[in-house]
Amino acid sequence: MDTPLILCEIIDEIAWIKINRPDKLNALNQALINELHQQLKRCKEDETVRVVILTGSGDKAFVAGADVTEFVHLDTSAAQKLAVDGEERIFSFIEHFNKPVLAAINGYALGGGVELALSCHLRIASDTARFGFPEVSLGIIPGYGATQRLPKLIGKGRALELILTTKLVNAPTAHQWGLVNEIVPQQELLEKAAAWASQLIKQSPSAMARAITSVNAAFAEEEKGFRMEKKQFASCFETDDFKEGVAAFLEKRKPRF
Repeated sequence: MDTPLILCEIIDEIAWIKINRPDKLNALNQALINELHQQLKRCKEDETVRVVILTGSGDKAFVAGADVTEFVHLDTSAAQKLAVDGEERIFSFIEHFNKPVLAAINGYALGGGVELALSCHLRIASDTARFGFPEVSLGIIPGYGATQRLPKLIGKGRALELILTTKLVNAPTAHQWGLVNEIVPQQELLEKAAAWASQLIKQSPSAMARAITSVNAAFAEEEKGFRMEKKQFASCFETDDFKEGVAAFLEKRKPRF
């Protein structure tokens, strides 16, 4: 029997969702995205669930980006469909969730992993967490909302610094920049996440749902930015830089742009 890619356990009104692909550092592939969507949908419909905590298996990675091996044979049309479907089924779905979703970031969050954390309403990171966007080194750009959500959270300058340089930042820097709400020692991460969730459970569910909707409404006019991101992401798949970047990644060498 295949190991489930998503584990979900409901304890005391908290849904603990764990991305369970540790051999691939919890990288996102289409099968995982499909399973995650189904679990999130169940949690949304389950009236016994008041808060969702999202984390990764193991102690190395929250989500180490998207699975690049799935990109190799995509053309522009397929790449745009991939980005749009992922945005609708996971990233926007979480952002507009009617219950608080908290990311417990237990290690590396790269590319799509940071984008997953950005879509959550709150973010707690272990002191071992590292954040970065390697996409431009592959000849592509972030395609799951980072170009829109990241500047709103940490500012345009910091967002471009992360996306254009592909640098990794540690947990204290991420906290200083406003990328995460709190950092704690690795061994205390889930305990702290549970404490935050317990505080949220004390609040009015209907009021929290309306607060999430209202805060999101402040950025509603930026939907065209998301459409532009998907278009630009897809257009990368026509370029020689993309072919070289992915080939270099798979061959474990530096790209020659």
